[in-house]
Amino acid sequence: MQKKLLCAALLSGIALSQSVFAQDAYDDRWYVSGSVGPTLMDSDREVRNEWQGGLGLGKFLSPNLSLDAELKYVNPMREGSELLWSQYGLGLTARYHFRDAGATWWPYVAAGVGAWRHESEFSSFDGGRPRQLEGTNVEVHAGVGLQADLNDRFSMRTELMARLDTDNESLAGQSGYTDLMANIGFTVKLGDIAAPVEPTPVEPEAVPVKTCADMDDDGDGVNNCDDKCPNSTAGQTIGPDGCPVPVTIDLRGVNFDFDKATLRPDAVAILNEAVSILKQYQDLKVEVAGHTDAKGTDAYNQKLSESRAKAVYDYLTSNGIDSARLAGPNGYGEARPIAPNTNADGSDNPEGRAQNRRTELNVQN
Repeated sequence: MQKKLLCAALLSGIALSQSVFAQDAYDDRWYVSGSVGPTLMDSDREVRNEWQGGLGLGKFLSPNLSLDAELKYVNPMREGSELLWSQYGLGLTARYHFRDAGATWWPYVAAGVGAWRHESEFSSFDGGRPRQLEGTNVEVHAGVGLQADLNDRFSMRTELMARLDTDNESLAGQSGYTDLMANIGFTVKLGDIAAPVEPTPVEPEAVPVKTCADMDDDGDGVNNCDDKCPNSTAGQTIGPDGCPVPVTIDLRGVNFDFDKATLRPDAVAILNEAVSILKQYQDLKVEVAGHTDAKGTDAYNQKLSESRAKAVYDYLTSNGIDSARLAGPNGYGEARPIAPNTNADGSDNPEGRAQNRRTELNVQN
């Protein structure tokens, strides 16, 4: 019967709880607590109902959650005698508070576990001093309550709690007891409330003043201070002064036999590499230029250099290079040697002349 009353009381208490918004800030000072109240002892114990007292230490871990370590003590007498059944223990109790920032009173639910000590007295067979049975066991407890802050240091609690005592030693045939406790208590907060930390004002960052050294209007990688050619176009090869520099795709090895404009077999592999480069860099435009050695007249060498340039030009276009990307073919005759045609003593230099019989791809952008 007592357990049915207990369940009804707990359900009624839980019905009082309501969901509200939690506070963003909370008082996290440690506090000490004290409580007292009547305990409705389980009828299976065959003891009188008695008052229970408690002391505790706790704090709020969040705006809604508090945790207390609590020492409880109750000392009931057995029915019809002066024999005692002392009980005391230490437990942890968590309380979840349904707290509104503007409320004076707020509900909470509680649950916890602890170690519960029992010291029960029994009549001696010889009529002497009572004998005593002692033991320690686990207890669990749960309940509901109301709490209010009276000021910034004192709070008040009222709660209804059920305790399941797993004692199976004190009385034969009993494997546990359920006691119902109604408590009223107070908490005293320790220390002072921490002053709110004022945020440090953040000074606005100074906007850096840009100079010509920080700017590159034409995007060629050379700042405006050093750029002597401020109107470079995309794709050009630029020197450290910001001006385009001539670039030649190396066709070393694409040489011609004396007085010939026919591509030699060993030149094809080199030209294939040039085709691959031009296909990889689609924006690249080049001039196809032909050259000769100094043998023969200027007019003859001019015509021969043009023929050599055209041989390379035709090879590139026949292998997929758009003619719009090719300037020329242009011949420069013997005017631009890269090696001496004669030795210092005036004698013929066949090796130098062989190097001058060449074609080049000069990058135009």
